Amino acid sequence: MANSKMKAVLRSLLFSYLLTGILLVLSAFALYKLRLKESQVAIAVNAIYIITCLIGGFLAGKGIRQRRFFWGFLLGALYFLVLFLVSMILGKGLSGNITQIGTTLAICALSGTVGGMMS
Repeated sequence: MANSKMKAVLRSLLFSYLLTGILLVLSAFALYKLRLKESQVAIAVNAIYIITCLIGGFLAGKGIRQRRFFWGFLLGALYFLVLFLVSMILGKGLSGNITQIGTTLAICALSGTVGGMMS
């Protein structure tokens, strides 16, 4: 039973990261073609976090069908954790202040929770 729940969360997390890759490629293309400002790119990245965690939380909630908000929250938190760890490894340290990190965690966790509740 617990194994199937973790499979559903991992499957949803994988889908979220695949969707993130696609949306980041599209935003990079838009950045190149439209010559967007840094503030516009930051908004696009936050929108990508919201969209992917919302969909990931929705998929996790649909797959598990119990305590959907919790599984959506867990998906958002895991999404952030993986993102944070990869950023730490590739950036060799923290790449932002604690406010930015906390805001990103809140965006991911809340979006995942809402997605789980919508499922």
